[in-house]
Amino acid sequence: MFLEPIQYILGALSGSLVGFTLGLFGGGGSILAVPLMVYVVGVPVAHMAIGTSAFAVAANAASNLVAHARRGNVLWRCAIIYTIAGVAGAFVGSTLGKAMDGDKLLFLFAMLMLVVGVLMFRGRGDLGTPGVACNREKVPKVLGFGALTGALSGFFGIGGGFLIVPGLVASTGMPMLSAIGSSLVAVTAFGLTTAISYAFSGFVDWPLAAVFIGGGVLGGLVGTRVAGLLSERKGVLKSAFAGLVIVVAIYMAARTVGAFF
Repeated sequence: MFLEPIQYILGALSGSLVGFTLGLFGGGGSILAVPLMVYVVGVPVAHMAIGTSAFAVAANAASNLVAHARRGNVLWRCAIIYTIAGVAGAFVGSTLGKAMDGDKLLFLFAMLMLVVGVLMFRGRGDLGTPGVACNREKVPKVLGFGALTGALSGFFGIGGGFLIVPGLVASTGMPMLSAIGSSLVAVTAFGLTTAISYAFSGFVDWPLAAVFIGGGVLGGLVGTRVAGLLSERKGVLKSAFAGLVIVVAIYMAARTVGAFF
């Protein structure tokens, strides 16, 4: 795929915004990455935008994971159990997603985002339980949520953080900041699984992914620091996350509604 030099510059700037969002919310990187690839950078093929963003988001998530781990925001046992279940689901979901029309895929993605954003906003006052552990009673629930979000992540070509964060909160009761840090383990794994599937079909633009990742690393360092500050204020971090999801969902739905009607 041939792109103009200005498109690679826009890719780096878009990547910095995605990295900042991943560091701040754990999720939201992919819900921004796909529309940024399509509507700002100008990637002409929806599946190419999905595959490229999946790889870039996975790399940015890994960078932000290191920063959150250093701050003690990652509950590794919960994160690993959730991720193992989700990787299988992501592979199945990505296989099905490639078979669907790109614009229809983006519209359905927007509808899912809207539902998740509303549900998170309604639960913004729940602060979670600090020091929660994934014991035997919680493991089946964690596995179930992991498999479901992995399948949706693969189907829509997303890292899945905006699904994983509420999934971890719902299945374990952990605080929002812990869910953000822990989700990055799964975001990295889901994104790589999806990207590998799309890459074998020729749907990853590697130079664009490289500049996107470079911008994302810098943005992520800032986002991680801001997340720590906002977590000290009741409900602010969760409300901001939900608001971001809803706004982007409405924009994407408006741009792709013609695929169905």
